[in-house]
Amino acid sequence: MDSCVVPLRHGGLSLVQTTDFFYPLVEDPYMMGRIACANVLSDLYAMGITECDNMLMLLSVSQKMSEEEREKIMPLMVRGFRDAAEQGGTSVTGGHTVINPWLIIGGVATSVCQPNEFIMPDSAVPGDVLVLTKPLGTQVAVNAHQWLDDPEKWNKIKLVVSKEDVELAYQEAMFSMAMLNRTAARLMHTFNAHAATDITGFGILGHAQNLAKQQRSEVSFVIHNLPIIAKMAAVSKASGCFGLLQGTSAETSGGLLICLPREQAARFCAEIKSPKYGEGHQAWIIGIVEKGNQTARIIDKPRIIEVMPRGATLHQDNSNTSPEPAL
Repeated sequence: MDSCVVPLRHGGLSLVQTTDFFYPLVEDPYMMGRIACANVLSDLYAMGITECDNMLMLLSVSQKMSEEEREKIMPLMVRGFRDAAEQGGTSVTGGHTVINPWLIIGGVATSVCQPNEFIMPDSAVPGDVLVLTKPLGTQVAVNAHQWLDDPEKWNKIKLVVSKEDVELAYQEAMFSMAMLNRTAARLMHTFNAHAATDITGFGILGHAQNLAKQQRSEVSFVIHNLPIIAKMAAVSKASGCFGLLQGTSAETSGGLLICLPREQAARFCAEIKSPKYGEGHQAWIIGIVEKGNQTARIIDKPRIIEVMPRGATLHQDNSNTSPEPAL
């Protein structure tokens, strides 16, 4: 799944470790560094681990960059990565840098844990519900923003979205991807989570299927609700190339998909939005765990929850922000 768990020779401890890296997807180098770090840490958070003991940074500098570009861009990416690590209560102690045709950033996150500090992703039972802690649609938002400068592609979506909508969605995607899942990881313990994974390259359905296969009980996941950054469902449909409503659109540094006892889920969703955790945390009940054969599916006509960007001044319909599911 998301991290390796290696029992250590000493004192009943386990080493939990993960690595990840990718290419830049936003224009701001500092935010790209933050997103890369958040993405690496997310694999620990998906196991309910809130304390990372060490981080390494992996960096490849593009040989196509001029010296001036390198001197401006790379320190910003490094600073963003380090700042996000610091926000997560850890620090970057080393890593490796190479020259490469492509610019790449990523890292390694390591935690040494006692058994009660992590939650194995295999204990979902029928009657649990599925909770998601970040909206979907990051890839669509980033691509739509790039299409503002590509008339041929912009023409495919301009009837369903304005340039302002795209800018707002892009900003929301960037802030969402850079936000740590640490609070969600902490609350997994408080509300007795049974299993979790983070949503990244395989999309919500792919990761739900992977998680379902890991369960010890005979269960299946059924997704009824899709929280999506506002207007990105329409963009996906009009473009015909993302599969967002089918759950196959890739996400970067997405939220945690958590199996929670039904009686705890609404309280989890309310608690994560508390002001004490800062701005931006949200969660939605998106589906159920039922008896089945280790599969996951999205119903034919899922309810689309339009998640308004933080920068939007439009009135937000309360029915779109409720954590209660329409199941």
